[in-house]
Amino acid sequence: MKALKLAALATLCWTAFPAEDAPAPTGDTIVDRSARFELLYTRPETEAGGLTESPAVAPDGSIYFSDILREENHGRIHRFDPATKKVETFAANSHKSNGLTFGPDGHLYAAEGADYGGRRISRWNVETKRRELVVDNFGGKRFNSPNDVTVDDAGNLYFTDPRYVGHEPRELQWRAVYRVTPGGEVAEVTHDVTKPNGLALSPDGKTLYVAETNNGGDGMPGVEPGNRGPMRVYAFPLGADGMVSGPRRLFHDFGPKFGCDGMTVDEHGNVYLTAREPSKPGILVLDPSGEQIAFLPTSKGVHEEETPLTENEAKALDEPPVPPSGLPSNVEFGLGDGANVLYVTVDQSLYRIQLKARGFHRQHRR
Repeated sequence: MKALKLAALATLCWTAFPAEDAPAPTGDTIVDRSARFELLYTRPETEAGGLTESPAVAPDGSIYFSDILREENHGRIHRFDPATKKVETFAANSHKSNGLTFGPDGHLYAAEGADYGGRRISRWNVETKRRELVVDNFGGKRFNSPNDVTVDDAGNLYFTDPRYVGHEPRELQWRAVYRVTPGGEVAEVTHDVTKPNGLALSPDGKTLYVAETNNGGDGMPGVEPGNRGPMRVYAFPLGADGMVSGPRRLFHDFGPKFGCDGMTVDEHGNVYLTAREPSKPGILVLDPSGEQIAFLPTSKGVHEEETPLTENEAKALDEPPVPPSGLPSNVEFGLGDGANVLYVTVDQSLYRIQLKARGFHRQHRR
C-alpha cells in the first residue's frame, strides 16, 4: 500500500510560493514594477484551516483584521500598528467576524458569520473593547451568515449575507445584500446575486459593486460543494436614497471556476478585486468601465504539472489533498501618509505593498 501511495502521489506535482516571491506587478499608472509585497503577520499556530480577512483602517491609521478559525473556535480580531510593525490581539473572541469597516463615528463594525458565529452586524468601541448588537435579523428571521460590510457618507452600512459554511439552519429565502441605517432600520438592497460576497461603494456613492462568488453548496450537512454558479462582479446603480435605482451591470466575469472575495476602491474610482485563481492569484485592478489597468500577483500560484489526485482519491490513500496558497481574501488602503499603501490578507497572513494610487475612505474625511 505504501508503494501505491508513493506512485499515486508522484502524479501530484504542485508548487506554491508566498507573496514575497510573487512575480512583478503590472500597471504603470497604479504600481511601480519594482514594488513587492511585505509580510507583516502570519498566524503562529500550526492549526490548519481558516484564513485572515478584511483589513480595515482605523482613524489612527492602524489596521484591524479578522483571523477566522474553524468550527467552534470563534476567531479573533487583530490590530497592526504601521509605526511599530507590531500586531496585537484586539479581541480574543471575534464571534466569527469576517468583514470589518470603521464608521464615521470611529467605531469598528463587524460582519459576523455562521458556524458558531454571531450571524449579525456588531459594533465595537475600540477604546473600551465593548461589543454591541447593530442588527441580527431581517423581518424577524436570522441572517444566513453576514460576510462583508462597507459604509456610505450618511453612516449607513451595506453588507452581504450569503452562506458558505455553518451548521445553523437558514431562515431567510434569499442570500441578499442589506442596508442598515444608523437608527437600526434594515432594508434589502438586492437579492439579484445568487451568492453575494465582497462589496464596495464608488467614491461618488452612486455605484455599489458586489462580488458573486457561487461555489455551490452551503456547507450544510449532506450538501457537497459543486455545481458552481456565476463567479462575477456586478455594478448596481444607486439612487439618492441609497437604494438600487436600475438594472445591474456586469462589471467583470471571472469564468466558471474561481472568482473574487473582497474589494476596495481608490480615489479615482478604480476597483481592486481579490482574484482567487490558484494558478494566478492576486489583486486585479479595474477602472470604472471594467477595463484591467493593473495586476498585483500575491503568489506564483499553484502549477499542476500532471493530473492531480482528486479529493476522494487522496482520502482513499489516506493522504490530504495539497491546497493552493497565496490566495488573497480582502484588501484595504492605509490612511494619511500611508494612503498609497495597500494591505492584503492572504491565506493566514497580512501583507502590504506600496502603490502610486491612493485609497478612498469616505468615513475618515470628516
